[in-house]
Amino acid sequence: MSDDADRSRKLANMAFGEALERLARTNPAEVRAAETLRASDETIEKLIEAFEAAGQTDDDGNEFWYARDIQTLLGYTKWDNFLGVVTKAREACQQAGHDCADHFAGVGRMVAIGSGAEREIDDIVLSRYACYLIAQNGDSKKRPVAFAQTYFAIQTRRQEIADQEAQEYRPLSEEERRILLRDEIKVHNKNLASAARNAGVREGMDFAIFQTEGYKGLYGGLDVPGIRRRKGLTPRQAILDHMGSTELAANLFRATQTEDKLRREGIKGRDAANRAHYLVGAKVRQTIKDIGGVMPESLPAAEDVKLVGRRLKKGLPKP
Repeated sequence: MSDDADRSRKLANMAFGEALERLARTNPAEVRAAETLRASDETIEKLIEAFEAAGQTDDDGNEFWYARDIQTLLGYTKWDNFLGVVTKAREACQQAGHDCADHFAGVGRMVAIGSGAEREIDDIVLSRYACYLIAQNGDSKKRPVAFAQTYFAIQTRRQEIADQEAQEYRPLSEEERRILLRDEIKVHNKNLASAARNAGVREGMDFAIFQTEGYKGLYGGLDVPGIRRRKGLTPRQAILDHMGSTELAANLFRATQTEDKLRREGIKGRDAANRAHYLVGAKVRQTIKDIGGVMPESLPAAEDVKLVGRRLKKGLPKP
């Protein structure tokens, strides 16, 4: 639903600290990790910056890290000791069902030894996933390793949350969009009425005329009875309750923009307010025309949105 979509967007853009706090609320172990990180924000940030700075990109645009660089970042002084961690990481990769060759690739690397001379040393090209596995299999007594483990765990969990919610998210159906937009129009029509009163439009017949002017602008001169006749509705049927989502969206835009115009320009007087509403409706109509859309009066009437809402609450199929 729309809330799910909004959550997915927020999770996708969640900052490191926000992700940490979310995880900390659900897992006692992560609470302890969070306390450690909060006490050492500068250290963890430096580690993250150093890790990202050590990353490189090959000719195909794939990111990678050299194992010897990761060795230094994680606080291992001896290459042989670090190779033991890499071996455990390879085993974890294989157990997870991944091809180790895609994440760990042995290479020869030229390094400077002074006076402009170079020599070749053994190294390993690592993927980001390989770096994660190495951190997870490292010595957590080493402070950089502990920080890296927490960092990668949070990043991985963030991605899992985003992936899960993306899978659960589904676009709104036409019926659901109609209900959402109809509710929005109820709210914004109240705001529009308030702005109209401030402009000098009195309740009752004055406000009915004010509303009619907006419809005339949007519907090419048709008033409410004319819209009903065009769509085959009876005098007792509310036109907004029988609009599809496209037509409702156009009317929502008309209402919100008219309210904004009345307040922004400080419009005063009944005639001036009526004229403003008509002009906004006409502008919305012109926009629909410019983009090749169907004029609102030509859109078919839809099932009463109140019946749609009751049916959806009961989980009944569309008749």
